[in-house]
Amino acid sequence: MTLILRRLAFFMVLIAIWEIIYRIYSQDTTLFPSPLGSVQQLYIGLFDTGILATALAESMQRIIIGFSMAVIIGGILGVLLGVSKLADETLGSLVIALQSVPSIVWLPIALVVFQGGPGAIYFVVILGGTWAMTLNIRMGIKNVSPILIRAAKTMGYKNTELVWRVMLPASIPSALTGARLAWAFGWRALMAAELIGRGGLGRTLMDARDFFNMDLVVAIMIIISVIGLIVEYLIFSKIEKKVLSRWGLAKNA
Repeated sequence: MTLILRRLAFFMVLIAIWEIIYRIYSQDTTLFPSPLGSVQQLYIGLFDTGILATALAESMQRIIIGFSMAVIIGGILGVLLGVSKLADETLGSLVIALQSVPSIVWLPIALVVFQGGPGAIYFVVILGGTWAMTLNIRMGIKNVSPILIRAAKTMGYKNTELVWRVMLPASIPSALTGARLAWAFGWRALMAAELIGRGGLGRTLMDARDFFNMDLVVAIMIIISVIGLIVEYLIFSKIEKKVLSRWGLAKNA
């Protein structure tokens, strides 16, 4: 409860500072967004006109599908790089190189390949999360204790059984980190792709900017930030605590 109150007090201070800045700049321009105006646009867009509700539903569908695909593809590639020295020395170099390329850079090519369809945005989102998942799974498998592997071999585990029953379970903490990064990168890639593409929160934000509705722009930014907070604190943080406790890595373990 103390933590919640501390965070609420912090955000209240930020809103108060925002209101002060708004009152200063509102004398010179009507375009500077206000806290009350942004909240009003948020309510209207979600519950009155439904514009923001529709855009949010479309963006969430895209990120859920894209994130799921990134985790699956990245997990498979990560296992391959972790267990195969040849794959790590060849394909691994390509993965590291591609990780350095922002996923949004692929959007122009994706728009041509997918003929401007929704597949272009899915493609960018998947690329945004795949490489982080791949490299974290790879690192998790390679960092499995040699003693643990030798003990498993002594018990008769070999090849595929060794990977699935020993290496993968031992690399779950790294996989969780990879999933968290995959979500963050995928969410950012989605917002950037929607700014140029069609539909979703990103496109709605650009439309609001074109109509000089800065209150609506800030309202959409609030939604984007709140989604990030919800995913982090209500999903990944809870999973992380359970995983760290299960693997004996928690601070109170």
